[in-house]
Amino acid sequence: MEGNSASRNSSFTGTVKRNEKQNWATSPSGALYHFGTSGFSVAVATGLTHPLDVLKVRLQMQLIGQRGPLIGMGPLFVQVLKNEGPKSLYLGLTPALTRSLLYGGLRLGLYEPSKYACDWAFDSTNILVKIASGAFAGGISTALTNPVEVLKVRLQMNSDMRQRGPIAELRKIVSKEGIGALWKGVGPATARAAALTASQLATYDESKRILMKWTPLEEGFYLHLTSSTIAGLVSTLITAPIDMVKTRLMLQRDRAGNYKNGFHCAYQVLRTEGPRGLYKGGLRHFCKIGSTNYNYLYTLRAAAQACGIECNLVVG
Repeated sequence: MEGNSASRNSSFTGTVKRNEKQNWATSPSGALYHFGTSGFSVAVATGLTHPLDVLKVRLQMQLIGQRGPLIGMGPLFVQVLKNEGPKSLYLGLTPALTRSLLYGGLRLGLYEPSKYACDWAFDSTNILVKIASGAFAGGISTALTNPVEVLKVRLQMNSDMRQRGPIAELRKIVSKEGIGALWKGVGPATARAAALTASQLATYDESKRILMKWTPLEEGFYLHLTSSTIAGLVSTLITAPIDMVKTRLMLQRDRAGNYKNGFHCAYQVLRTEGPRGLYKGGLRHFCKIGSTNYNYLYTLRAAAQACGIECNLVVG
């Protein structure tokens, strides 16, 4: 009898905790909290890694349509500093931070509620649910913030725009190419974000759970760092080619340019530049994703714990 009573009490306690988590995840205050802490965390990570983002765009635009020796990230970094100065490594920082606040907040802010919605509907939070939740959150967030991404990439690529503000460049794009130009590359960008968020969050979530179960690692710096590195590697392998295609399309100013769409761009790159062309800037991509993973996911959890809220984002 005592065993049955204890079992019922344990089951009841688990149900109460689960309901509390679900109510928090789906409440307006919980969603607003998630949005704010997520956006702030991603903005901090973006500010720290923005020079890597500038180098990535420059690397992706090397030798368009032809094979040849590529300049590595180190030599390119020295070249940019020598020819354009340190300020050039922060081209497009304003739209980058703006996008981070919006995109980061929406992406992570939507991930948890969608995961809890799936848990409520299907009584499961397995890896497939995490992948679907991540893809949904990433895709929606990117579609809404694509204009800011286009503006950021344009500013990053052209060093002559150092004296031109984001608003002036935005007006130039709209006047010369039409408002539709602000959604150039939205297809690959959405696909990339869905793949990135699904692989990044789900891999981080799942690898952290497995590491806690099968290794001596416990909650803390080394566990988060290891999980972030694993998630960064998986995400890079999946999304680096899509990211390269997205950048090429966003920087294509002529409506009747060389690339008709994302698939045509990927085909042309494979045909003229080889498979390696799809991974231009891949090392930089991995460096940023790995560091950003740890920054905003760990910061989000730390902020939740500081406020006395149980955050299950990286426990699974």
